[in-house]
Amino acid sequence: MSEEDSHAAAKAKAFFDKAEKVAETDNFDYAIDMYLQGLRYAPDALHEGHLPLCELALHRQGKNGKKPGVVEKMTHLRGKTPLEQMLNAEYLFAKNPNHLPYAEAMLKAAVAGGYAKTAGWIANLIFQTVNASENPSAQTYILLKDAYCALSQFDKAIAACQRAAKLKPADKALADEFKNLSAELTMARGKYDGEGDFRESIRDRETQEKLQAQAAVVKTEDYRAGAVEEARRKIAQEPELASNIIELADALSDLANDKDENDAIALLESTYQNRNDFSFKQRAGLLRMKQLRRKMKEAKDALESNPDDAQARAGLERLSAQLCEVELEHYRLCVENYPTDLNAKYEYALRLLGNEQYNEAIPLFQEAQRDPRRRIAAMNNVGYCFFAKGWLDDAIDVYNQAINSYELKDDATGKELRYNLARAYQEQGDAQKALDVYRKIVQLDFAYKDVSERVERLRGKKTEPPSQ
Repeated sequence: MSEEDSHAAAKAKAFFDKAEKVAETDNFDYAIDMYLQGLRYAPDALHEGHLPLCELALHRQGKNGKKPGVVEKMTHLRGKTPLEQMLNAEYLFAKNPNHLPYAEAMLKAAVAGGYAKTAGWIANLIFQTVNASENPSAQTYILLKDAYCALSQFDKAIAACQRAAKLKPADKALADEFKNLSAELTMARGKYDGEGDFRESIRDRETQEKLQAQAAVVKTEDYRAGAVEEARRKIAQEPELASNIIELADALSDLANDKDENDAIALLESTYQNRNDFSFKQRAGLLRMKQLRRKMKEAKDALESNPDDAQARAGLERLSAQLCEVELEHYRLCVENYPTDLNAKYEYALRLLGNEQYNEAIPLFQEAQRDPRRRIAAMNNVGYCFFAKGWLDDAIDVYNQAINSYELKDDATGKELRYNLARAYQEQGDAQKALDVYRKIVQLDFAYKDVSERVERLRGKKTEPPSQ
């Protein structure tokens, strides 16, 4: 990395860190500006910039954040460069994440600017959203097709092209393009047949792993202790500033010992009591869960080194039960205090499902489907709840709806949806339909779960002679 690139990365990180801290105080609009400033220096920073900004946008929307006004729209509709166009569109999208044209404008600019990671992410988000729409747009699918082609993701381009062709069956150009894309996909897959290309892919992977290792900075004890002292100095100067309280709590938690973690939790809990601001109690809950996970990891390590230690095993089971209880109560309070927060509803529903409280989990998962990022996962979990309740017809309906909304049949999500659908058919007693679905999975991934064994058993039943 050149000195100029290093300087830009450092500036971007400073803005991202600032955005994260500001967001914790619910100053959403300022946090949006900080994220966008960081993205000017690192336009393709997906995990550090775009994803947390999208999360922030949904949280802001859940708290009834205002949509962009006329003046904001006018000043953010254009841009001289692809970067300006992308960030202007992202500004509008952050303030109204339900308005798909903002995401589409962002996708066009990301492709034009060569920001591949960002373009791939926003394209997938648009794809899931338009698939779930009651009135999908052929033009949106064509935009996605072109974007995926530019990214050399020809399998997704084909899926988008198919969707567009269904909406425009008389369009011969789309039918021809479908054939061309199929050929492109075959050629792209064939590139890995050559030894040189394969070696190049290995080198790329090794380089990426080195970069990830370099990015995983391990904080030393001296660094963490210094961070606590700096946070204490700030809070002494401005004790009422929310960001200073949060910074001290985080710094104490980073010391990763019971005393300092408990001090951090107590600080946040007392601030919540004094201010009646749930965001502090919410953060205390997150730190308490982090503490329990740390203890569980230590308990697991101890048990692995001495598997016959019954006391260690009992301690691990006790911690696991405590974590489940804490998580359940934490997300219950989040839903109670932030009734429009779809993320909180999804997380709470997951914990209810884990406790087999299916009737309580189902409506929360159904509401969480409004979040495009979790729509398919939420539908899958609704189907599981129906399955567990014995409502097999309803489970089958939901799984089929999810499969129809999710185009990629050969990734992990696609296979899981089909596996769950087949399980529901099998439990219902419809062996033929179950076998048909299992066979489709086994043709894609023979080693997936126990699907090959299920196919063998179902085929065996068909050839068995009738009992007398």
